[in-house]
Parts: sequence; C-alpha cells; structure tokens
Amino acid sequence: MKKVITILCAVVVLFGCSNTTDDGFNNINGPQDAPTGVTLVFPSDDTLCNEGTNLTPTESTVYFEWQPNDNAGTYTLSIENLSTGTIEQYDTLDFIFPVTIERAEAYRWFVNYELQGEIKESAIWNFYNAGPGVQTYAPFPAEIISPSMAQTLNSTTSVTLEWSGSDVDNDIVGYDVYFGADLQSSINTSDVSVNQFTVSVASGTIYYWNIITKDAKGNTSESGVHQFSVLD
Repeated sequence: MKKVITILCAVVVLFGCSNTTDDGFNNINGPQDAPTGVTLVFPSDDTLCNEGTNLTPTESTVYFEWQPNDNAGTYTLSIENLSTGTIEQYDTLDFIFPVTIERAEAYRWFVNYELQGEIKESAIWNFYNAGPGVQTYAPFPAEIISPSMAQTLNSTTSVTLEWSGSDVDNDIVGYDVYFGADLQSSINTSDVSVNQFTVSVASGTIYYWNIITKDAKGNTSESGVHQFSVLD
C-alpha cells in the first residue's frame, strides 16, 4: 500500500511588527532634532539693563540667564566689554549666573557648550548696563555682515559692504564708511542712511573697512577694522 503523506504548511502573516526602512533612528518616537545652542533669556538683545543688584556708582551685579539644555554638561558664559574689548569667560553648571560688571558700558554676551567634541553656540546679544545719571547711550558698534572678516572674494570690480546697527535710544541718524587698501583707511563716504554701501575694488588687493555709527545726540561707536581680499 502506498502511503501518501500530506504536509500542511501554516503561513504566519506578521502585521506591523517591523520597520522596513532604514532611517538611522531606533527611537519609537521618531527622529530627534539635532542638538542646538542654548536660547538666551536675559539681558535681552539691544536693550538697556536696569535690573542689576549690589549697585555702586561704577558697578552692578547682573544675573545672566538662558534656557537649560539637556545636552549640555557645563556652560561657558562669555561677556565682552565693547568699549575695552575685554572678554571674561565663566564655566558653570547653572543656567543663571551672576557677574559683576561696570555700569554705563555696552556689552556683548553669548553662551556655548561642548557636545562630542563640537561647540554648540547661542546667538550673540548686546546690551547696555545702565549707569547713574546717564541720559543717552551711544549706538552699539555696527555688526559686520558681508564681506566677513578675512573673506576672500573672486575677481570683481565692485563689492557691496553690509552691516547692521542698533541703539537702545533708537536714534541712529547715519553711518560713516571708512574704506581703502591701507590699514588706516580714510573716510569713503559719510551719513549713509542705509546698512549697505557699494565700493569699487581691484583684483589682487586687500581692503580694510570700518563703520562709524552716529546717533541724534552726537554719540558714536566704531565697528572695528575688518578686512577682505579680492583674487586676481
């Protein structure tokens, strides 16, 4: 007798148990945003700071604050006195940090932290630390936008200089543009009312430029000398 053996195969169908795509993330909540720099809180950008403590005629203690970041272990707070160029740096685990600074001075500040060998930087904010009896404040030094410091440009016959200006009194009346091939460049044009100015250039030359910001009270500030070069 011939025996016929029938083998029944059960087919198991799996529904929704695996992801057939390889997106590089194993998080059940989906891809996570890349780590970013911290968000600054106080002192606010382009403002007058009146909230110092431990006041003396020349100094006050300002509490610098930023939003905590889960990726940060230690924060580095950097504060620059825009009049003297002096930069102070402080390492801290906190996101509120008191620093005693001079009154009636303009400052620039930012915060960064290191993550896996990469520096994550915040925005850069300016402020004035209020001083006794001061009725008007000079504009903040113009922020150079383009060309950036030491930038090399392809051969061209003209370049548009761009910058931004701000003032806690909101009374900027114009800019003087110093530009030339000498480090001590003379004034190129005065009382520019917009934040850009086009200049003529020659190939194979290094140029230097500086912006003087002026307000309605006769106060001024200087951006500092920047340079760029034009290739042959």
